[in-house]
Amino acid sequence: MYKRLIPSVVRATRGVATPVVVARAFASVPPPRLFDYQTVRSTLKPSDAISAVEEAFGKLAKGEVDVPIPMHIGIHETETAGPGDCHIKGGYVLGATTWTVKLANVSFYKNLEKGLSPGSGIFIVCDATNGAPLGIFQENRYLTDLRTGAAGALSVKYFGASPKHKNISFIGTGAIAESMAKGTACVHNFEQGFCYGLDRAMNERFAAEIEATCGYPVKVCDTAEEAVRSGDVVFTQTVGSSVVLEGDWLRPHATIIASGSDQPTKQEIPVDVMARAKMVCDLTAQCARFGELRSALKEGAMTEADVHAELGEVVNGTKAGREGDELVLVDLTGTGAQDAAIGQVAWEILSQK
Repeated sequence: MYKRLIPSVVRATRGVATPVVVARAFASVPPPRLFDYQTVRSTLKPSDAISAVEEAFGKLAKGEVDVPIPMHIGIHETETAGPGDCHIKGGYVLGATTWTVKLANVSFYKNLEKGLSPGSGIFIVCDATNGAPLGIFQENRYLTDLRTGAAGALSVKYFGASPKHKNISFIGTGAIAESMAKGTACVHNFEQGFCYGLDRAMNERFAAEIEATCGYPVKVCDTAEEAVRSGDVVFTQTVGSSVVLEGDWLRPHATIIASGSDQPTKQEIPVDVMARAKMVCDLTAQCARFGELRSALKEGAMTEADVHAELGEVVNGTKAGREGDELVLVDLTGTGAQDAAIGQVAWEILSQK
């Protein structure tokens, strides 16, 4: 129990009026439920996320989502810390019964030396009626990857699902690539996959997993160029700061879905490719700060007005999706709207258990 002190009566003491304070008692809110990683991962699937994230993007474009600019904390490498990054995002979708704050820890690569994952994280889902925390989800980036995969799936749905889009390629073969592949399998049937990354063993594991779960064969390529030239849809999700493809590798109708640039030091796509592509952002203001768009703005090759649309505008039908054989680039930086959407889904499903 906690008490709020409320002045209610004025009493005279030695000629001076002083308030008499009475304590009003309030019932304490129930403690949040805790959901461990195995419970989260074994229960929630890629298909659970897509419709909720699609609705959230639509409302985001209408101004019906309260989503602050993300917070980034850089953990610089010392003898006792880092290197690593912490990303804090959150949001509330108008009409939802919950709101969410997400803390994602990434790029703690020294963890690998200890047999630990380089990423971890939690979601805190709160009651939109009274503000009380309902659940704390130890998701270790699984929910983040699910909602990222849902954004990739929607990018394919609106820009990469024509009869010409038969082959899918991945530059980078980590957890995000896996989530992208599994998400897109819910919206479009690809015939052949290609992948490339710096770690051959990781590439082989990725190919085997996607073949087993998504239903199409995946070739491990010897070069990024081979993978990009082979793909009608090209996903890039790398951790480095160097561009991963060249413009003349791309098919005329290619859709590039870039999600690796999540801070101002990163860039995956060459500026000349951005300048000639139909560019779509998940959130333009955010992409201008630390997405692919940032590099094009910095070099003066584009302005924000050159962005064709935000993804939610295409979802709502207020801006066009793919129009024939054109090069499309979707810049995904991750939004609090997605976190709010997957947080609500996680609570709705897991709170029933």
